[in-house]
Amino acid sequence: MTSSRLAPGAGIVTVPGGRPAVRTAEGEFLHLDTGTADLAALTRHLVGGEAASDAEVARVAAAFEREGHAVRPDPEEGGALTGRTVLLLGEARLTGPLARYAAAEGARTRHATPEHVGRLADGEGADASTVVVWCLDEPAPPALWDAADRLPAHGTAWLRCHREGAHLWTEPLAAAPGDVTSAHVRLRRLAATSAHRQLAAYWAGHRTPDNGPHPGEAAAALVAALLTADLLAWAAPGPGSGLPARRRLRRVDLRDLTVTEHPVLPVPPVAPLPGRGSGPA
Repeated sequence: MTSSRLAPGAGIVTVPGGRPAVRTAEGEFLHLDTGTADLAALTRHLVGGEAASDAEVARVAAAFEREGHAVRPDPEEGGALTGRTVLLLGEARLTGPLARYAAAEGARTRHATPEHVGRLADGEGADASTVVVWCLDEPAPPALWDAADRLPAHGTAWLRCHREGAHLWTEPLAAAPGDVTSAHVRLRRLAATSAHRQLAAYWAGHRTPDNGPHPGEAAAALVAALLTADLLAWAAPGPGSGLPARRRLRRVDLRDLTVTEHPVLPVPPVAPLPGRGSGPA
């Protein structure tokens, strides 16, 4: 039988002249009453994997498990993204570190093409264990991501980022019908600014040639880490997993690597306006 181990981030603190304590993964300190169990034997069991020396040690270890401060490792369990496929498109300086981080968590990473994404968006080969990640080192032109916005309706997850001048935006991960798509983000951003005509023209390419700044190695690593965090939230077990990541728009300032977050919600469908001169029958 697999021995209990302290959960990641949890620990036992021995206080000189006082009672031992449990430091939780959240940083709280809880008094530890081991009863008649030997603290040293309990520690060897929870840290070193030594079998419980007696029933009292086993009892206290079971209490650690019930409270979430200890787990039973599965020797066959991989990383948090094991069994998931991450399809990557776009700028190599962004997708390169992301591929490494996702693979380190157990994911299968592959490069894809817009044509492949289009087939998935039509439901061909759609898979709930697959996520498409598309990264641009430039503004996303209108209609580029229209097909990919249909991915969640067929069960394939969808994550994206793009750069606008000195700001790089990571958009919410969409994993199910009703999640935030790139079209929703555009509508929300246009509605939030008085310069909506200028912003729409900027996206449409009516601007001077781009002169950066392009993400350097540190910025690319930061963006890849943020995207990996969204993938981990998506892969977490349980209903509604990763919902905060599916409602969060981030802006990364490439000049000082500061990150700001903005909540964003889907845009509900709107019924077409009645024709001119129409009225109640």
